[in-house]
Amino acid sequence: MQQSLRIIVADDHPLFREALQQAVGNLFDSASFVEADSFDSLQEVAAENEDADLILLDLDMPGAHGFSALAWMRTQYPALPVVIVSAAGDPRIMRRSVEFGASGFIPKSSSLEEIATAIRSVLDGDVWLPDSALATEDEAMREDQELAQRIAALTPQQFRVLMMLADGLLNKQIAAKLTVSEATIKAHVTAILRKMGLRSRTQAAVAARRLERAASLEEG
Repeated sequence: MQQSLRIIVADDHPLFREALQQAVGNLFDSASFVEADSFDSLQEVAAENEDADLILLDLDMPGAHGFSALAWMRTQYPALPVVIVSAAGDPRIMRRSVEFGASGFIPKSSSLEEIATAIRSVLDGDVWLPDSALATEDEAMREDQELAQRIAALTPQQFRVLMMLADGLLNKQIAAKLTVSEATIKAHVTAILRKMGLRSRTQAAVAARRLERAASLEEG
């Protein structure tokens, strides 16, 4: 392993950037981070850090469309490994990321152990995909349908809270937007997790964004 690592974290959600840096920082004591929250800022950061060791890139950022940011990185900085870190759970997107030049794909719902394995594999020169990338399109469609059914069990207000979780909002921010108490939002989040069979608000946000991604694939 290298003496020190410089990692570019490109994601428009500050909470995800912070969580990812904490997770990777716990795995690699020598890691330092540079942030980008849009395609424009990614271009600036990449130009200023051409000696970076790795970029962790979200597909959904302002100014980026589909795999455009990934394609740009591969053209401008072919020696810099890019790992997609995304809420997208469709195996087609994971495999397509590698086809467009990504060195790996890490779902945002991955465990710390999976994140560590993926990053170490990529830094060693390998390509890493989760086991779920091998799922067939029928299996992926069935999982999306089951997710849609769980979301359909939410009340309209719970659904609104879920969509705001997907946007990275904190409980107090959601409470202000819906003009209710923060305790009410906490109760909604608890109910959402129970109905969807999830353990954390991050998993709920990832699930919501996965459903959005599945819809965009069907439209495409």
